[in-house]
Amino acid sequence: MPIHEKSPKLKEKISFLPDTPGVYTYYDSAGTVIYVGKAKNLKRRVSSYFNRVHDSLRTNLLVRAIADMSYIVVPTEQDALNLENSMIKEYQPRYNVLLKDDKSYPWIVVTNEHYPRIFLTRNKLKDGSRYYGPYTNTAVARTVLDLICELYPLRTCRLPITPEYISRGKGRLCLNYHIKKCRGCCTGAISQEAYGVFIDRAKQILRGETRELLQYLRSEMERLSAELRFEEAQELKGRYRLIENYQSKSVIVSQTISEIDVFGIDDDDRDVYINYMHVRRGAVVKSVTLRYKRRLDESQPQLLAYAMQEIKDTLDVDYEEVVVPVMPEVEMSQATFTIPQRGDKAKLLEVSVRNARQSKIDSLKHMEKADPAARTDRVLERIKSDFHLTELPRHIECFDNSNIQGTNPVASCVVFRDARPSKKDYRHFNIKTVEGPDDFASMKEVLTRRYTRLMQEGQGLPQLVVVDGGKGQLSAAVEALESIGLRGTIAVVGIAKRLEEIYFPGDSIPLYIDKNSETLKVVQHMRDEAHRFGITHHRNRRSRSQLVSELDSIKGIGEKTAILLLSHFKSVKRIRQASLTELAKVVGQSKARIVKAGLDPSGDMDSNDSCSDK
Repeated sequence: MPIHEKSPKLKEKISFLPDTPGVYTYYDSAGTVIYVGKAKNLKRRVSSYFNRVHDSLRTNLLVRAIADMSYIVVPTEQDALNLENSMIKEYQPRYNVLLKDDKSYPWIVVTNEHYPRIFLTRNKLKDGSRYYGPYTNTAVARTVLDLICELYPLRTCRLPITPEYISRGKGRLCLNYHIKKCRGCCTGAISQEAYGVFIDRAKQILRGETRELLQYLRSEMERLSAELRFEEAQELKGRYRLIENYQSKSVIVSQTISEIDVFGIDDDDRDVYINYMHVRRGAVVKSVTLRYKRRLDESQPQLLAYAMQEIKDTLDVDYEEVVVPVMPEVEMSQATFTIPQRGDKAKLLEVSVRNARQSKIDSLKHMEKADPAARTDRVLERIKSDFHLTELPRHIECFDNSNIQGTNPVASCVVFRDARPSKKDYRHFNIKTVEGPDDFASMKEVLTRRYTRLMQEGQGLPQLVVVDGGKGQLSAAVEALESIGLRGTIAVVGIAKRLEEIYFPGDSIPLYIDKNSETLKVVQHMRDEAHRFGITHHRNRRSRSQLVSELDSIKGIGEKTAILLLSHFKSVKRIRQASLTELAKVVGQSKARIVKAGLDPSGDMDSNDSCSDK
């Protein structure tokens, strides 16, 4: 069924999908999960279901049955694979027929034995062993296992090696011992403590804690190179790169987490978005985001307490272990709160925060679509607050200087109205009174000329002026406004390029705005527009100056004649190659002779080029 035949609610959800990895869930009209899918790009993948008729009848039936959808964003495509697998096992959707069997992704297990073994398995048992994974790519799992076996001499036999077994002397050293792939565990040739060191290092790799191992390998490479053992050093370099590029852990699925609740918060001062995720057997099986509008400047702990109670009442949740970004202002019996700093729980918290942020983005897009003016007012209010203005900056102007080694100095002025470019109001300025590359004096000249003219013509003045540059350019702008009596009328700030610092008049300490702030995005857009507009004008002037310079050196040929010739012949080279007759058709006989003689003073005009009157 095409998207235009679906409900407005579903169409809006699809239009707001992000271009990020994630897992999407389709529901039928009864609210039952009918399909779970993964995507490297959620928007592109989900949209592909509705923009054509599919070759597969089953896919067409699925699309017809979709009444609603939800999604969860994750950091990587591998995380999407893991989460998809877990959610399919949880919900057993009708249309996921190829994934409804008991096949599972493989794990790497470290057995619970006196001399542990490490191998690949698809059967995760509760036998006290430690399981790492799952691995969505079996080749990656085998590569990791091979790496561990190459690095450490671990046993691969299935013998029940215990102290009693060793004491009975039944062990026999095998080929692996003689080729140094095993240290003879079956005979007790290596102690449990020494063997345990190898196991601990292997676990480090499986946990992704590879820094110490990389440091060890690097030092070994340097030692071998110093001893001129380059082949061995090259072999270690291969292992080093393999470990460096390897990522063993899944963010979403973790065998260390059985059941847990996670709350993530994204705060934009006025509205607070709180995401709730329920994790069962290491997988996210439920995700809900609540939005709160601040009334009395409530804190995050207060709002988190409200959200927890609302989730508890609505979804009938009994909290036991809860991962939170801040401690909520609430006490719940049998509930323990954790603010993780690292590990699987911290990764889950990061995913929850990511989904809260995405809900905020979706909400803002919805508001902009329903009321475009609301977005503009919100942005202007943000700028007003950040720059401590007395009124909404509906009219903002930004200035930038442009020159190369002092030649053809120009300046540009771009105008934004309601936080959007107003290109018809853009202006160029050729610097007239400043000699040499003096950006400060040029800035002062341009602002003085601009606002003197606006006042003379009775046009509206901007509420905010932004100058591209640091304290020097800002001081020049302030002097210009003071000289024409507008210092207290127009607010002015400077933006420095290096770290995007915002400078205010009279304050030597810059303001650093949040990189994701809408204020900074608008100011950066203005600065980039002013730079582009100024550079384009500067290039045009410089090119025109270079083009007409050779013609300008001809006595008797003025700028208008030179431009006329260039407009017709397109280049000085073609003018030089043109015949006298061709030149005369453009500028007349007398000037044609002057141009011809000026461009080729040593040459004689061909008799065919004569154009005397007859």
